[in-house]
Amino acid sequence: MSEYNPDKATARADLCRFLSACYYEPAIEFAEENLFHSLLVAATRLNPDLTDKARKLGEAFAAHDLQTLLVDYTHLFLGPLQALANPYGSSWLKTPVPTDENPPPAVLSLYSAGGFEMDDEFKELPDHVAVELEFLYLLTFKQSRAEAAGETEQAVATADLRAQFLREHLGAWIGPFSVAVKTHAETEFYRQLADFTERFVRMESV
Repeated sequence: MSEYNPDKATARADLCRFLSACYYEPAIEFAEENLFHSLLVAATRLNPDLTDKARKLGEAFAAHDLQTLLVDYTHLFLGPLQALANPYGSSWLKTPVPTDENPPPAVLSLYSAGGFEMDDEFKELPDHVAVELEFLYLLTFKQSRAEAAGETEQAVATADLRAQFLREHLGAWIGPFSVAVKTHAETEFYRQLADFTERFVRMESV
């Protein structure tokens, strides 16, 4: 593991959360809760190379009205007939067809190992990009907490699980997903979001 830096560890975890939020239906709360300012602060603390991308993401959100963003969100991630940038990992990975006995995908075993539980009322599949980013947040937070407490064994175990998750799941499909979003998006916001997300996940996968 790299040398522990508490400021960067916090920024890394924050970016996971903020990017996850961006993949839910666009809402006025994004602006009211200063989501993009917070994202910019975290990006700058983690890596100055991300600062410009974070700034462009916030500017792109502000440049569109909410209805335009909602139409693009639906067009990209929901349909009506077929999503043009399917937000589920199993759509991009070479995995068996999901069934009740083989839920989409084996990422569930990693969620269990990481102590990640989805709310029973949550309607999305477990390999949705927002969920996988939320799991990455949990692992990043747990690793940081263990490192801060000097719990080396726990920190190494969590880091290993995090690396496996990025290698086998989110990091394995974020590239083609990002290409699909940038190809089909009608708003600059979603093009910037896809670009930022891929860049961040690639950085975390090293």
